[in-house]
Amino acid sequence: MIRDKRIGLEEKVIAITGGYGHLGAGMTEALLNHGAEVVVLGRSEEKFKAVHQRSESDPALSFRICDIGDTGSVAQALKWIVKEKGRLDVLVNNAVFGKAQIPEKMTDEEWKQGVDGTLNSVFRCIRESLPYLTNGGRIINISSMYGTVSPDFSIYDEYPAFLNPPNYGASKAGVQQLTRYFASYLGQKGITVNCISPGPFPSPEVQKNPGFIRQLEARTALKRIGKPEDLGGICVFLSSDSSSYITGQNIQVDGGWTII
Repeated sequence: MIRDKRIGLEEKVIAITGGYGHLGAGMTEALLNHGAEVVVLGRSEEKFKAVHQRSESDPALSFRICDIGDTGSVAQALKWIVKEKGRLDVLVNNAVFGKAQIPEKMTDEEWKQGVDGTLNSVFRCIRESLPYLTNGGRIINISSMYGTVSPDFSIYDEYPAFLNPPNYGASKAGVQQLTRYFASYLGQKGITVNCISPGPFPSPEVQKNPGFIRQLEARTALKRIGKPEDLGGICVFLSSDSSSYITGQNIQVDGGWTII
């Protein structure tokens, strides 16, 4: 049987922000399982070790302190990767920060914080990676279906605690446009920039509310919520040489939510 070796990630060094979070952990594991050397960037090494217990014995997985809200921290983390690993092939912008608030109660500062943690942080990471990415480099931005469609407020009327804040969707839409911008800007250098937009991937804490989960499942074409491993395949593909002629795209991984 002939296998497409371009799907493998051997000899690729990949940095992923928030690689120990609910979605980030699944993508990190998929990248490792396809041969990549992965550096997880985040603010808590303790959380990283708790999630990725294999890190103690797997030389392909490492951690570096990085605050995506601080340019200096991002710059230092990426510089360290290149110094220690010799290169940077792929950047996955996954981490976010911000507070979820009801629109009427959201302050100016909370709005700004959410935009900074969801959109501005992606720009920072892309900008600081540009001195290191070369021909064949990959940038993968994690957006959201809420960057494409509005929330189904008929669901959130019954479950207001899970309401998606307005600055989140607006910022995720910005991430999609930033993807298109940098895909065009970096195309002549052979660097691809693509976007993944997850749909309903509720955290384990949110999954403790079965009524809300049933509402999410019913809203999708596949009638189920997403599992972190459902993002692994597309992340591996976009990191690999098999995706070398794909750039500027936003790929919905939402169980069919946005087609209904």
